[in-house]
Amino acid sequence: MKLITKEMENRFAVIGVQSQNSDPIIVAKFFDKTRKLEWYLIEYNPKSQMCSCYLKGFTDEWGVFYIPNLESAGRSLELTIERDINFKEIHLSELIKEQNKHTDINKKQVSDLER
Repeated sequence: MKLITKEMENRFAVIGVQSQNSDPIIVAKFFDKTRKLEWYLIEYNPKSQMCSCYLKGFTDEWGVFYIPNLESAGRSLELTIERDINFKEIHLSELIKEQNKHTDINKKQVSDLER
C-alpha cells in the first residue's frame, strides 16, 4: 500500500506548516500492528518526502521520518506498516481527549473486576 496518496499531498499543501501550532490538524495515521506503533501525521514535504508526526508507542513523542525509510522498513523487516484508510482528520487535542476517554473506560473495567 502506498503510504502517501496524491490527495494527502494536496491536503498537506493546503494546511501548510503546523510545527508552531499548539493544536495541529492530524491529516493521516499510519500504524504497525506487530509493534503497536502509531504515527499521526501533521506535515509532509513532497520534495524531501519527510513527515512530521506525533508518535504513539512505548512513549508518546513528536518526530520526523522519511517516507521511503518507513516503506522499505516494512518490506525488509516484514513489518505491517499501513495507512489507516478509515482515519478522519482530527485536531490533536480531540485525539488525546478521545484516547483518554478509552483509557478511563479501561480503568473503570479493571476497577469493576477487582471488586
